[in-house]
This record gives sequence, structure tokens and C-alpha cells, in this order.
Amino acid sequence: MFTTFAVLMSLSGVAATLPDQGGDEVDVSLVLAVDTSRSMDHEEVGIQREGYVEALKHPEFLGAVKNGLSGRIAISYFEWAGHVVPESVIAWHVIETQQDALDFADKLEARPITTQRRTSISTAVSQGAGMIAASPYVGRRKVIDISGDGPNNSGEPILPARDKALAAGLVVNGLAIMLRPSDTPGGLDRYYADCVIGGPGAFVLPVHKIEDFAVAVRRKLVMEISGLPGPETVQKAAGSQSAADCLIGEKQWQNLFDR
Repeated sequence: MFTTFAVLMSLSGVAATLPDQGGDEVDVSLVLAVDTSRSMDHEEVGIQREGYVEALKHPEFLGAVKNGLSGRIAISYFEWAGHVVPESVIAWHVIETQQDALDFADKLEARPITTQRRTSISTAVSQGAGMIAASPYVGRRKVIDISGDGPNNSGEPILPARDKALAAGLVVNGLAIMLRPSDTPGGLDRYYADCVIGGPGAFVLPVHKIEDFAVAVRRKLVMEISGLPGPETVQKAAGSQSAADCLIGEKQWQNLFDR
């Protein structure tokens, strides 16, 4: 199993091949962190992948990019479950033209579809924060975009990892994949709202039907790039106390062995 540190070290060779951009400024530095845990079957993971590819190719996505102050963003991608999948990492790309968006979508579409054990949202957040810190681009906003279908149950607890990212000036947004009845008290979207997301304007969008995934991803990307606020019903209120049990995933996992 790879630790976040090991994955970041493995990326050093990739980062070294990037041209020296001299700290080029972009409107947004956006990391897409996509859950590929085995709680989703192979078909669902495939449809999730198609949703991201379709969203990146959609004119609405490019329109949001062009409407920014500089009209360009930097974007990267990786998959995670109990650990980050090293070979899934797509290093930083600048999106400024339709061809840029198509090229990035094609790289993503070419990735083989695999699944892994466990769910470590904390590892995904830490990986995203490390990639932003190592990026050759300077985003006016820096966003980690987490999609997942369950609470954290592996690695570091989620709150310390989330709080470190927020202290570094990052925004963490979420896509709560709720295709099946949730055993997370209050619902997975509430867990994400209370335990995962944070930063100015942070939001979580729930997805209840797999056929709605592409639209939800596109909507989320447009909001992140445009800096639009998320829906009030799922936005985290500034200074609010967590209502969800942010260790519920760890407790549920432990209960499997205590029976």
C-alpha cells in the first residue's frame, strides 16, 4: 500500500518533466480526486468516469473557463480508495482552449478502470494539497474536488487532514455519491458537509441516480471554476459545529471485526 508521501515522491519525476512556468497565474488550480473504491461496482465506476469525460468536453465547462479573469485554469486528476492509485495521476494541465479540454478528457478516458479496497478521504485530501503545493501554476483559488460514496474508514481521520488543507488556504468541495441507501447517519451528504468540505464558498452536491452523474459533475465544475456559491441546503455554514460523527466510518469498520 502506498502512503500519500510515497505517492508524492513517485510524482517527483513527473513534475520534473513539466516546463518551468515561472509561477504562471491561473484563475483556479483544481485537483479532481475520484473515488474508485469497491463499494461501487465496475459499471458504476465506468459511468462515473464517463461523467467526468463528458463534463470536461462540454461547452459549458469551457465557457466557465473563458469567463474567468485570465480565461485559463490548471487542472489535475487522480483516483483513490484506501490509498492513492499512483498510475491514475494525471499531472497539471492548463485549460485555455477547447483543444486543451479535449486533450485532458482524452487522457482521462484512456485510463483503465480499476477498483481498490477501503475509503481514505483523508489521504485524498492530503494528496490534493500536496499536488497544489508542488504545482508550477499559481491559482487565484485553489480547490480540491473530492467525489466519494462513503465516509472515511482508513488512514488518518478526516478532520485533521481537512483542517490542514484549509489552513493552507485551500477549498475542499465534495460530490457525495448516494446511489444506494446510506448507513451514514444523516446521510453521506451531511457527513461531507460537516466533515469533508471547507473553505470560502465550499459545497457538496449529492448524486442519487447514476444517470444524473454527468450533469452533477458538470454543474460542480462550473461552480468551482466560476467561484459561484453552492446550494444553500448543502453549504457548510461558517463556524458551525459538526453535527455528523466524523469518525463514523472508522467505527463502522471496527464493528465488522467486533461482532
